[in-house]
Amino acid sequence: MRKGTDLQHLWRDHVDERLALEAREFTREHVAPVADALDRDDRYPLNLVRLTADRGWNSMTLDPRYGGEGRPMTELLAVLEELSVASAILGISLITIFQSQRCIELYGEESLKERYLPRYAGGLPASFALTEDGHGSDIRTLDTKAHRTDKGWVLNGEKAFITSGAAAELFVVLAETDVGVSTFAVTKDTPGVSSYQGHEAETFGLRNGPHVNLVLEDVEVPADHLIGTEGRGLKQVMVTLANSRTLAAGISLGIARAAFEGALKYVDTRSAFGTKVLDFQGIQWYFAELAAQIDATRLLTYEAARDLDAGRDIARSSSSAKLLAASLATKVASTAVQVCGAHGTRETQPFGRYLRDAKAYEVAGGSAEVLKNTVAKSLVKAVRVEDR
Repeated sequence: MRKGTDLQHLWRDHVDERLALEAREFTREHVAPVADALDRDDRYPLNLVRLTADRGWNSMTLDPRYGGEGRPMTELLAVLEELSVASAILGISLITIFQSQRCIELYGEESLKERYLPRYAGGLPASFALTEDGHGSDIRTLDTKAHRTDKGWVLNGEKAFITSGAAAELFVVLAETDVGVSTFAVTKDTPGVSSYQGHEAETFGLRNGPHVNLVLEDVEVPADHLIGTEGRGLKQVMVTLANSRTLAAGISLGIARAAFEGALKYVDTRSAFGTKVLDFQGIQWYFAELAAQIDATRLLTYEAARDLDAGRDIARSSSSAKLLAASLATKVASTAVQVCGAHGTRETQPFGRYLRDAKAYEVAGGSAEVLKNTVAKSLVKAVRVEDR
C-alpha cells in the first residue's frame, strides 16, 4: 500500500518510493518548520545543508571514489523536488553545491578531485561564481583576470551577485586568461579572497542569504586549481549548467506542488454562497488544468534526468524542462493566491513566498530568454543537418 503524506498521493513517484518517502519525512520534520523563518531572515540554511549531507544527498551522484554514492540524477532530482515543496531556499542551496561539485568532477585534475570532492559528503557549502556587474549572463568576456606564474595562477577581479556566497567555503570561479575564459577552484580562506554584501544584495525570492560580491586581490592558487583546459571554461560552465537545469526544474516543480496543494486544501474548507469553494466548477477547472500541467512538466523533467543518466545530449531537454517548470510554478502560485482570495494575500500564509520564489526562478538559473535561445539553437541545428 502506498504511503503518502497530505496530498502526496496526487503525484506519481518516478523513483524508488522509499527514497521519496524518506525525503518527504525529512522535509516534514526538519524543513517545513523553519521555511518561513529562512525566507523572512534571508539566511543560508547551513544546519539543513549539514543534515542533508548526513543522509548522503549532497554527494549522492558523486563517484564513490570521492565519498559519493554514484546514484542516478533521477534520484537527486526527486530529493530536491521534495525538499523544495517546503523550501525552495534549501533547494537553491543544494543546487549551487551540486554545480561546483559537478564542474570539478567532470573536468578537474585528479589531485584537485581528491582534495575537494570528499568534502562534499561532509556538508561543504559551495558556490558557482560566474557573473559580474558589467556582464550579467554574458560570460564570454570577463573583467576578472587570471595569469600564470611559476607556482600556479594569480586571480584578480570581482564577481557579483553570487548565490550561496554568504556561506560558501569553496567557489568555482570564472576568469579570463590569455587564451580565453577559464575555470578555477578557490577556497574562501585563500589570502586575498573577501566578500561583501552590496546595497542591492537582497532579492525578493529564493532568499538563502543576501547575494555577495566576491573580491579577488592577487589570489594565488596552485596550478591544479585550474579546472580542466585553459580557455575552455565557457564550455565547461555550459555543460555544468545544463546538468543542473534539470534539478532547477525540480525545484520549480516543488514550488508549484506546494502552492497547488496548499490552495486545494484551503478551498475545500472555505465556504461561500452556501457551499464549499471547491464545489464550484470554475474552481475545479483551475485545479484540473494545473494538475495536468504539473504532471506533464514532471514527466518532461524526469525524462531530462534520464537523458543525463544515459549520456544523451541534454541541452534541449534540460532547458525545456526548466523553461516550462519555472513558468508553471509562477502560474500555479499566482492562481493559488487568486482562488484563496484574501487568505492567499496574508503575510501569515506561505502563498506570497511561493509566488516570489517562483518568479525569481524564472530569472535565476537561466532566464526564460536564455533557455529559449538554447532550445532554438538545437532546432536550427537539427533542421540544417537534415537539409544537408
